[in-house]
Amino acid sequence: MTPLRKRMIEELQLRNLSPRTKETYVRAVERFARYWHQSPERLGPEQVRQYLLHLINDHHACTNTVLFQRAALRFLYVSTLKQKWFDDEIARPKRRRTLPGILSVEEVTRILDHTHNLKHWTMLATFYATGLRCNELRHLKPTDLDSKRMVIHVREGKGGIEREIALSPALLQRLRIYFRWRRPVEWLFPSKQRPAEPLDDGTIRTLCRNAGKRAGIGRPVYPHLFRHACATHMLDAGADLRTIQVLLGHADIRTTARYLHVSIQRLQAVRSPFDALQLQPIERSADEGRQH
Repeated sequence: MTPLRKRMIEELQLRNLSPRTKETYVRAVERFARYWHQSPERLGPEQVRQYLLHLINDHHACTNTVLFQRAALRFLYVSTLKQKWFDDEIARPKRRRTLPGILSVEEVTRILDHTHNLKHWTMLATFYATGLRCNELRHLKPTDLDSKRMVIHVREGKGGIEREIALSPALLQRLRIYFRWRRPVEWLFPSKQRPAEPLDDGTIRTLCRNAGKRAGIGRPVYPHLFRHACATHMLDAGADLRTIQVLLGHADIRTTARYLHVSIQRLQAVRSPFDALQLQPIERSADEGRQH
């Protein structure tokens, strides 16, 4: 391990960032160093700018990817190397808010009905029933499920924040079937090759993608789609935003409010002011025959 890598890891540890953030930040800096074939200590703002432009122009990286790479390099230069030029020299891409993709109830049902591997089925059902993030589901332990209080304890929440969410009775029945078959010990969904470890992120994303293909879903299926579907369908069923915010573990309710824009039932329930106008009926145009 190089002295710079060791110093960066120590700075990440001092700030008590999540293991996932630490791992991805270090990997991002590794990719930056490999691109220039030099230690980042010998590189400056021009190399950072050129690297981010390379991601945008050559790899067609999305804004979120570029923002994450920038954040990792900012941590390196500002927090680890104590450089002061970063924010003045490296522009921050503007994030454009997009509406979350949504699976319909019928699509979720089709995905589950076409998934015959019990472990995979239970994972997909848990995603939809709880709205958990991928990393949160990966790190669930059997002891995190409290059937007496009917709650799930989420230990690996975003930002290291723990929370408890309701445990669906229907999901609990299915989980008990899975328990009787798999009898998990350390992790609720352990790796097949390494039983002492949880499933890795890539494996979970692959099984979601394959489940979507089997069900004939015409777009890529990934873990967060089930989270979006859970939130939107709860809104459709009448749940309030604050409850959904707590369930999903959002720090800012404005993030949760995005689901208002994709809740079809809520959109259809709102009357346009045009509907209240008392208008004369129109049978035909008064200037019929003339074109403009």
